[in-house]
Amino acid sequence: AKILARVESEGKMNAADILLERGLSENSGRNSAILTEDVSVSYTDLDAASCRAGHVMRSLGVTAGERVLIMADDRPVYFFAYLGAMKIGAIPLSLNLRFSSSNLTYIIEDSGCKLFLADAQFADLCQEAMSGIGSAPPFVVIDTTFLELMSEQPDTLQSHLLNKDDAALWIYTSGTTGEPKAVVHRQSCTINVGRYLGPVFGVGPGDKIFCSSKLFFAFSLGHCLLAGLRLGASVILYAGWPSAKVTAEIVERHRPDVMFSVPTLYRALLKEGLVGSEGFAGVRHFVSAGEHLPKTLSDRWMTATANPVLQGIGATETLIMVIGNQPDDNRPGATGKPFPETDVKLITEQGALIEEAGIPGVLWVRSDSIASEYWNQKDKSRDSFVDGWYVTGDVFFRDDDGFYHYQGRDDDMLKISGQWVSPVEIEEYVLKNPAVGDAAVIGVEDTSGLVRLALCLVSTGRNVDHDALQEELMETLSANLSIYKCPRRFIFLDEMPQTATGKTQRFKLRQLAADYLETAP
Repeated sequence: AKILARVESEGKMNAADILLERGLSENSGRNSAILTEDVSVSYTDLDAASCRAGHVMRSLGVTAGERVLIMADDRPVYFFAYLGAMKIGAIPLSLNLRFSSSNLTYIIEDSGCKLFLADAQFADLCQEAMSGIGSAPPFVVIDTTFLELMSEQPDTLQSHLLNKDDAALWIYTSGTTGEPKAVVHRQSCTINVGRYLGPVFGVGPGDKIFCSSKLFFAFSLGHCLLAGLRLGASVILYAGWPSAKVTAEIVERHRPDVMFSVPTLYRALLKEGLVGSEGFAGVRHFVSAGEHLPKTLSDRWMTATANPVLQGIGATETLIMVIGNQPDDNRPGATGKPFPETDVKLITEQGALIEEAGIPGVLWVRSDSIASEYWNQKDKSRDSFVDGWYVTGDVFFRDDDGFYHYQGRDDDMLKISGQWVSPVEIEEYVLKNPAVGDAAVIGVEDTSGLVRLALCLVSTGRNVDHDALQEELMETLSANLSIYKCPRRFIFLDEMPQTATGKTQRFKLRQLAADYLETAP
């Protein structure tokens, strides 16, 4: 209360103080802030460790407003360094553990960072990235040397106060369609970051939350490190890439109250028959984001667990989800409704506001967690951040009951025979077939330069007759969709190309499809 009063009266704050406030006040800070396989870190211990981390950074020359790169797996020291940077007014910047050397070189130079912290396993890669840089930042191995330096520092530190609109954190996008760009979030974004995780999903002190995505993704960072700590909850961490089997083991060991994951992993958990344990039965809410959750998968999960997966959508630029299904207001197949204190609107290609139901448009979002800009990219910032609104690039329509339905990215929507086609609509019908494990519809130019639909799919087993399955799917699609929405080109794959978060890489599918169709008889 004192911290927020100071923010209101003076306009000054420190994001780390905001995030740790509730956890330190509950049960004298003894509640667990972090849970791992063999360690429990209380809020009091987390605060002390963050102070020590902040002292180390200052001793290495980092000052307020300067950037600290963190390339580390999901361990307690990640939290120590992240909050420690915030405490001294510096800007923590999480890095994708699968960035290439060239990605890292670009980010080091683009960010002008003053310190680079990374796990020992990435040391060679990081050194390679810095080898061609004239004034490379100090590099410290976070899981050994940094911890040793922390042990020599005091466990108290006066937080550096900043203006509400000063930067609190950056997140670099993955750069799958170009160079990574830094999304800048302000100090004030942290104040109300738990605005629906608390009231809607009931998360508070003593509750345990787990996200299968790594912390460097906004989905996990926003809901676990930021919203989870802000609400005084306990965050479950796992170092490594959690497979379906590992995820099931984590759920059984820690019994989370809320679990965040992506459709790919929910599908894998069902496929491997791992959702029947007491741990899964004890999860209060399952939440899905990252990409569209097909209704068929949602229905299968409900049949297996009697507990729905609540779909939502957010972005690196929004930090947390903006639209989602809620425990008492859920429509499988729909993305959901706007979360509390979030404004949304749909805009046509011509810039007009869409007020009637059933008309697709690009989603614009406004909330207090929206990023302020892309660092050093004025043109992209001007196009994406307009008068307090973020232009998402996601296409939705709103039904008569106020639920929003995802139709794909604005650049994924396809115009066939002069009419707009949503890949998601077609994929929903394809995925109802039990012989189909995964599917994606894309547009590929034919020899005359016209865009035609191609269906890429992965079958559920090696013994599936592809010719028979193709014929069956064509009959289903023809019976349910307009003829211009029915693909005539089928491409069977062993697996879908995916990002580290499990999103289908449609740009790779377009190339695969073009190569296949060029060589096909």
